Amino acid sequence: MDKVARVASENGLVIFSKSTCCLCYAVNILFQELGVTPYVHEIDHDPEGKEIEKALTRMGCNAPIPAIFINGKLVGSTNEVMSLHLSGALIPLLRPYQTTTN
Repeated sequence: MDKVARVASENGLVIFSKSTCCLCYAVNILFQELGVTPYVHEIDHDPEGKEIEKALTRMGCNAPIPAIFINGKLVGSTNEVMSLHLSGALIPLLRPYQTTTN
């Protein structure tokens, strides 16, 4: 979907989220603790939310939310982000977006 690609490319770090999703909240808190402030697009507040969710699934996001994009590229959902973090590969990806030093 064009809207997903546009939002992901216009913002360096994006979480497609739902306001009631605890996993979305957890990923957002992780990013804040790592010193980055992602752009959070709440699809449950977007009239095109259902289409966005379908588009994220078609793009290969196993769980459509949260869907995390870094530098315009789909990283994945919670499992992929946590795996990257545990392996030490997440922080280098986030470094350009850090506002604080960890």
